[in-house]
Amino acid sequence: MTTSKFSRYWTVITILLVAIIAIGGMVVWSRYGQSRPLEISISEPPSEELQGEIYIGDAVINPGFYPLKAGDSIEALIQAAGGTTISADLTQLKLCIPQAGEEGPQKININRAEVWLLEALPGIGETLAQRIVDYRQRNGPFNNINGLINVEGIGATTYEKIEHLITVED
Repeated sequence: MTTSKFSRYWTVITILLVAIIAIGGMVVWSRYGQSRPLEISISEPPSEELQGEIYIGDAVINPGFYPLKAGDSIEALIQAAGGTTISADLTQLKLCIPQAGEEGPQKININRAEVWLLEALPGIGETLAQRIVDYRQRNGPFNNINGLINVEGIGATTYEKIEHLITVED
């Protein structure tokens, strides 16, 4: 008789434990199962938005200043400058960020520059550089940079590419 009483208690205890676990599971499921999923996002630290102009020079087809926006890739910037020349070494790119208040690249004085220096300007080849020097010798020094448009072969498009790179300082 003691064995059957002992079996009944274990049976009752087992049923109670199963019921408690089942009820507890339903409570937990009803409480947390219908809630929205938890979204975890890892944000990047805020960065300064880059915008303005960037000078792309040396071994590119059309060196000069180009618009810079956040998200621009180096490849896109190089393509904006017409791509690279045959002599370009893409393993050694340079980036120069001036100090606040510091001027950009040194401007070329079109009243004193020789042909080889004028050729460094975007869109100015050997022929146009020689025409600038010839014009200057025939007509005297330029009074302002706008006078460059009077040189045969230099139109508004070429002028716009170089106006920020030239000066007529004494």
